[in-house]
Amino acid sequence: MEPINREVLALWPELEWIEDPHLRQATARVWELALEKSVLTPDDLERIPFTLLCGPDLKVTFMTHKRAVVHIARECGIRFNEFFGEALPVNMDVLIAGAILADVGKLLEYELDDKGNAVQGSYGRYLRHPFSGVSLAESCGIPPEVCHIIAAHAGEGDQVKRTTEATIVHHADFMTFLPFKP
Repeated sequence: MEPINREVLALWPELEWIEDPHLRQATARVWELALEKSVLTPDDLERIPFTLLCGPDLKVTFMTHKRAVVHIARECGIRFNEFFGEALPVNMDVLIAGAILADVGKLLEYELDDKGNAVQGSYGRYLRHPFSGVSLAESCGIPPEVCHIIAAHAGEGDQVKRTTEATIVHHADFMTFLPFKP
């Protein structure tokens, strides 16, 4: 198995939380592929806002939000397993991979304007990040239970029955988004 790309590992030290080496490698590969296809660089992800829905003054960066979602989802998964055990088990590898990948499609959805600000690009006008994220993930061999989390984490997921892992990621994402929304 080849080592994980250094740029991806610098963005996502949380990849080490995924115990299954194949899932860890595939999750990293999705980010590597997204960066190859995107106009955004890892440095851009550390400075652009995590959403375009809250206006240009939002100070929370893409990676700050994303890493918060992963940490919150992981803690929730640990507590679900602690309190609910076999009645409602959480697959931690699926949960963590899904949380890391939930917004990877935004790398295709966003472009930079003349001033270096993130804006919705033409690709993003046609395909929102849950769709492009699943496409990227499937091309890298991500299993369907993780692709489900990517597909169902945003509003599009309101139309399907979410798994426990998808429900956790959805709520971790929205609890760190809604307070910022005007």
